[in-house]
Amino acid sequence: MYLEFYGLKEPPFSITPQGGSGGFVQLTGEVGTGKTTLSRLLLEQLPDNTQVALVLNPHLSPIELLETIGEELHLDLAGRHGSLKRLLDALNAHLLKAYAEGQRVVLIIDEAQELSRLALEQVRLLTNLETPSQKLLQIVLLGQPELRDVLERPELRQLSQRVTARYHLTPLSREETEIYLRHRLAVAGATRFPFTKLAVRRLHERSGGVPRLINVIADRALLAGFAHDQAQIGERLVERAAGETLSTRIRRYSPPPALLVGALAAALAALLLWLLPERAPPAVTPSPVQPVADVVPPASPSSPVALDAQALTARIAQAGPSLLLAFNRMLAMWSVRADAIDAATASRCPAVLGSGMFCLRSNANLSKLARLGRPAIVHLTGEGADAWALLLGVDALRARLWLAGERVEVDRLLLERQWTGEYMAIWRAPEFVVLPLRMGDSGAAVDWLRTQVQADGEPGSLGPAHFDAELMMAVKRTQARYGLLPDGIVGPETLLALIASDDSGPQLRTRLD
Repeated sequence: MYLEFYGLKEPPFSITPQGGSGGFVQLTGEVGTGKTTLSRLLLEQLPDNTQVALVLNPHLSPIELLETIGEELHLDLAGRHGSLKRLLDALNAHLLKAYAEGQRVVLIIDEAQELSRLALEQVRLLTNLETPSQKLLQIVLLGQPELRDVLERPELRQLSQRVTARYHLTPLSREETEIYLRHRLAVAGATRFPFTKLAVRRLHERSGGVPRLINVIADRALLAGFAHDQAQIGERLVERAAGETLSTRIRRYSPPPALLVGALAAALAALLLWLLPERAPPAVTPSPVQPVADVVPPASPSSPVALDAQALTARIAQAGPSLLLAFNRMLAMWSVRADAIDAATASRCPAVLGSGMFCLRSNANLSKLARLGRPAIVHLTGEGADAWALLLGVDALRARLWLAGERVEVDRLLLERQWTGEYMAIWRAPEFVVLPLRMGDSGAAVDWLRTQVQADGEPGSLGPAHFDAELMMAVKRTQARYGLLPDGIVGPETLLALIASDDSGPQLRTRLD
């Protein structure tokens, strides 16, 4: 990733003799913060040339651990049970064969804080299985925060020194809690959001932002709403639901510091990047030597964080899989159900997203985006890293962004320096509109176009649904007004300009008071 930037031909500080990927990834988090979810996502997204050994029961002796790994990798262990040497020989032979065939082998150990000292030492010894260029086995340790304390013991310092990436998942902020609730409801088929703002606040307070507890309380609150014939869930129903589901100890739980928004997705991307470096996209490169959650969270989730040039560059470097996060946010602003449009597909910005939504990927400046008047995803760069942020507003002096799940404000000139000019925007239009529209076309799409041109301030009569010279001149004037090429042809960018005056859908803020 950084080799070309520093003029290097190989990693100078690799922990293997001649470079290459290796070592451990350590992922910790409190109960219910998403470690298991992350491991499932990791397993789903690994490519076909990856073999995975998943250890779910950590209460194993060194021999039992090797036997479990062998069984997970479908090794022939006949005559090898009970012998540490024979098991290691079989595993080493398999790893060498996999390496020769271009396969990667990953060991994932869940609840790793429960491993005995001897089992942890055996895990460390497994990293000695290597070629001159790279480790043959890549290891991910998942566990509760106690795992960090375990690995800091003096007798395990050799293992701790081989941890090349550490991540810690913390609970959700209040804003993230609402995004999480909206996502879960949309996936379940909801067409409206039943929780009031006060209900969301109370749910976050009582759950501490822990996703598992959010699920428990929200489910009971919906049940209570049904029982009382209340379609809208207020804070009283949430309080009652929390009282019925949480123990006394949990009810007194005070919310921990807010999560660096998108930490789960960023950790997933970092794990994939570490495991499969040659396949990882450059946009997802959080620093692998410090926990994701070490970034200072915003003082208040309701107000954007002001960033100077240095802080913005740091956020860009730590943004993780920012394009997917930004698209999820933008789709939510348009009230698009999660099951209607897949965010991963949408992030590639095909011209037609479906469900009446269109997408445009182009280049512009801030003045042009302000005239178009819709939130847009912008591509930022800084010191060799890049990220995608959702532009929420811009005025003469400042710009407001949603970057990796957090609202931030930056100086407008600073944004212009660190923005490549590339942007993506989505909007809603009738599905019968097929682009491009040009002179000579007719039908319902042209009839709709006439209406939009008049709504944009162009005079004209509602004549037949025919794209005539008068309509073409009106389109040209609209294009010129928005700084577009005045060719009289309605393409994606012109269509976006034509609906700028439409009050429906989210608007780009032009006053950041």
